[in-house]
Amino acid sequence: MDFIEGLGASTRISFNKLGRGTHFLVQTISGIMSVLLRPRLLTKQLYSVGVMSFLIITISGLFVGMVLGLQGYYTLSDFGAEETLGVMVAASLVRELGPVVSALLFAGRAGSALTAEIGLMKATEQLSGMEMMAIDPIKRIITPRFLAGLISMPLLAGIFSAVGIIGGQIVGSGLLGVDEGAYWSQMQASIDFYDDIVNGVIKSIVFGFVTSWIALFEGYDAIPTSEGVSRATTRTVVNSAFTILGLDFILTALMFGDH
Repeated sequence: MDFIEGLGASTRISFNKLGRGTHFLVQTISGIMSVLLRPRLLTKQLYSVGVMSFLIITISGLFVGMVLGLQGYYTLSDFGAEETLGVMVAASLVRELGPVVSALLFAGRAGSALTAEIGLMKATEQLSGMEMMAIDPIKRIITPRFLAGLISMPLLAGIFSAVGIIGGQIVGSGLLGVDEGAYWSQMQASIDFYDDIVNGVIKSIVFGFVTSWIALFEGYDAIPTSEGVSRATTRTVVNSAFTILGLDFILTALMFGDH
């Protein structure tokens, strides 16, 4: 009976938190128009969320592309298909690794920073102070950060994929002797704009939406103590990773299930 009682209590708490999170999301989205009328709030957060994540995205994309080029070459060489290395690298990055790895890095770098920032603002009663001055903290603090994450994520995923393709070309053509013309021409002939690139962009938009939502809600809902903020930051990274991987499977099944 104790087990059943505990299971019921944890389920009730989970649904309660999901309801608070949904209400938080509706409030956040409702403030988008007011943020667009004050672009300075958005540009500041775009720098903090997007530009500050550029370095880790670029370096990671380069090395992931180089590893793909190296592993792909040795696998394709067994079948005499080294010339299709560009297709393998581009398809892997644009369809899967670009959106997924970028989202995981985004959650670890920008998501945790957003949670810690909002959580500290709550712990130091800055959000309560804004409410006392008749300033809506959702529209002034939360929505600009949410919108910045939603805009930055597809751009960062595109940069990751582009740099990764260049990394694969550096290894394939520069080190392993794959013809450079064949690398690019095979890629251009085989990668479809709608089936590959657009679907990858859709994935990155969904991941940016969910990751920003989780990060901001965990910070806003955190217990206003140093321990509560640290636990909220950990939950952001863990929950974002599970959500990204789960959604990636669902989106992939929907996008490529008929092929």
